[in-house]
Amino acid sequence: MLGWEFPPHISGGLGTACQGIVKGLGSLPDTKVIFVVPKVFGDEKARNVTFSGANKYVEKHTTILNRKVRMIMPEGDVSQDGFPLSQDNWIYVETAAMLHPYISAEEIEKILIKKHIDPETVRFNSSGSLVVTDKKGKERELKLSFQDFQALEANSGNNQEPKKFEFTGKYTSNLYTETGMFAKVAEKIAEKFDFDVIHAHDWLTYEAGIAIKEATNKPLVVHVHATEYDRSGGHVNQRVFEIEKHGMQEADKVITVSNLTKEIVAEKYDIPEEKITTVYNAVDFKSTPKKKYKKAKGEKIVTFLGRITYQKGPEYFLRAAYKVLQKVENVRFVMAGNGDMYREMIRMAAHLKIADKFHFTDFLDKEEVKHLFSISDVYVMPSVSEPFGITPLEAVKSGVPVIISNQSGVSEILDSAVKVDYWDVNTMADAIYALVKYPALGKFFRRMAKQQVKEMKWEKSAANLSEIYHEVVSSAKDEWKDVKMNIGCSSQNNTNINILN
Repeated sequence: MLGWEFPPHISGGLGTACQGIVKGLGSLPDTKVIFVVPKVFGDEKARNVTFSGANKYVEKHTTILNRKVRMIMPEGDVSQDGFPLSQDNWIYVETAAMLHPYISAEEIEKILIKKHIDPETVRFNSSGSLVVTDKKGKERELKLSFQDFQALEANSGNNQEPKKFEFTGKYTSNLYTETGMFAKVAEKIAEKFDFDVIHAHDWLTYEAGIAIKEATNKPLVVHVHATEYDRSGGHVNQRVFEIEKHGMQEADKVITVSNLTKEIVAEKYDIPEEKITTVYNAVDFKSTPKKKYKKAKGEKIVTFLGRITYQKGPEYFLRAAYKVLQKVENVRFVMAGNGDMYREMIRMAAHLKIADKFHFTDFLDKEEVKHLFSISDVYVMPSVSEPFGITPLEAVKSGVPVIISNQSGVSEILDSAVKVDYWDVNTMADAIYALVKYPALGKFFRRMAKQQVKEMKWEKSAANLSEIYHEVVSSAKDEWKDVKMNIGCSSQNNTNINILN
């Protein structure tokens, strides 16, 4: 199993879902998980799970990433010393990827200009390689060498040795470099273990999953927790989209966390529906905090918890808060989390003149989330596009009535919630008003939802995954039998055939 994060070191819901899945699988007989992440910290724990970090493997085996780098220059270009570089001119450079420096767009642009290449003609292809379009309109591969970056640093007056590559396991500006490196290391880590199935979570690990499949011929399952269409709000990052699509195409089975996501995968990524199976997430959340926050007597707290990005719909929550505060005074709104719209939301609260009733907490850890839920009277998830959404289930487990958008996967299975369209601020405000004004209504939703959530167990999700594992393993065996039969028939007709592993 390939993941990008695992509790307690997480940045969002992906790590929480991975933890739930491996916990569920750990309860099944004869099932063991080797969980590979970019970086292990040593405090990751789960039953019947072996954790393996790419960072630890790299530290012990620095030579595995040494490789020849081929640089292909476009026809008609000239080298630095003035000699023409034709299609047959190859420059081979020995480079250790362990010393791969962090790369910024500005640095790449400087190197391209130095090589007399217009940056506007360069892009990334589906495999993540740089390609350049020549004067004839043909695309040619272009790989930048370690020496290119050394020269860049020398020209900038920085003669220090480049730092050794380190996996962070985070969502940094060097994410593409790290996911590519993870694929190379994960393939080597796979050689250490005996396993039946490869399970890759989200696009960050799809390249690694494909690399392992190609090296081992083991079946690949990719788990779609979100798509680029969910994250981008329509402004799709083409490179991420292509990685996602390639992973889904190469997979033997695609798992989606909701039917909403299944429709997106089928429609936007052109994946056959029979190849896609929905396995809903569950919830494993101990709602009792070590201590409780205090609030003023009679005061109500309405909470938003999540990344403050377009996908999560924070501005709709803020606009609904404004409308509620025109009618009710004893209500405070809390926006917990961080993201690229964080400062914009602070400015918006100030502009609407509700800053005295609207609070920003920044990112909260698990214990702090429990504290917040313990004083919350309503939880709102106004997501524009939410593949699933585990947080409303955590709120319900904490005894908090929830309002969720119709554009969320969790709305498919959580009946005892108030459901609104994310853009319908008036209806959202009416729902918040009703829940804080009439306690009996909140009590009704709280009781009904809590009963329903009891049935949402990770063991159930794990059982569904186990069926998928057995299905792809069985299919792979059948395909191998067909191959052997075909080889047998061919060998009867051709005595000179050689069969190699």
